[in-house]
Amino acid sequence: MDVQIEHSWKTVLQEEFEQPYFSAIVQTLKQEKAQKETIYPPGKMIFNAFDKTPFEGVKCVILGQDPYHGPGQAHGLCFSVNDGVKPPPSLVNIFKELQDDLGLPIPHSGNLGKWADNGVLLLNAILTVRAHQPASHSKIGWEQFTDAVIRKISERKTGVIFLLWGNFARNKKYLIDMDKHFVLEAAHPSPFSASNGFFGCRHFSKTNELLKKQNKLPIDWSLE
Repeated sequence: MDVQIEHSWKTVLQEEFEQPYFSAIVQTLKQEKAQKETIYPPGKMIFNAFDKTPFEGVKCVILGQDPYHGPGQAHGLCFSVNDGVKPPPSLVNIFKELQDDLGLPIPHSGNLGKWADNGVLLLNAILTVRAHQPASHSKIGWEQFTDAVIRKISERKTGVIFLLWGNFARNKKYLIDMDKHFVLEAAHPSPFSASNGFFGCRHFSKTNELLKKQNKLPIDWSLE
């Protein structure tokens, strides 16, 4: 299958694109669109995380669950929203921790594209959603694909920092070779759980410390 995705990822993931489960995902999306369902993010943005962060450039992975399901929010980067869209509560809490950890100002925009450009793969485990129906595409096969993505990173790279926020993300730890990579765990930044271990986790500074120890350039976490 000829999937429109950044070249290095296309090479790494080509065998996944040839699998029956991936054809089933594509078929499901086509059927829902034919039924006039609204699906987020827009088609050309489904693989935005990969397009903005080529395989060779991945230094850090932040794992989300599924895209925002409101109009104009999702654009293929986990926790991120388009410019001009009000940051959702979890993203507001991420910005609070960023400020407390690194002293950076609260950004005016909730667009995390700059992080992606700096080597942070902003990966949702589920890459699409029906409008106003959270987790509506959780059973169509996306997790098989994104689990493969995590495995490929684990197998073919070294020294990547995985930020796993909340139980859903933490349950993916088994996919990561802990002898080759770093895993930082915390509560989810949701208002329901941020005070139980997300605030104060200092994952942004810790990520950069781990990168410096490997003689890699730290990530510029500023968004202004």
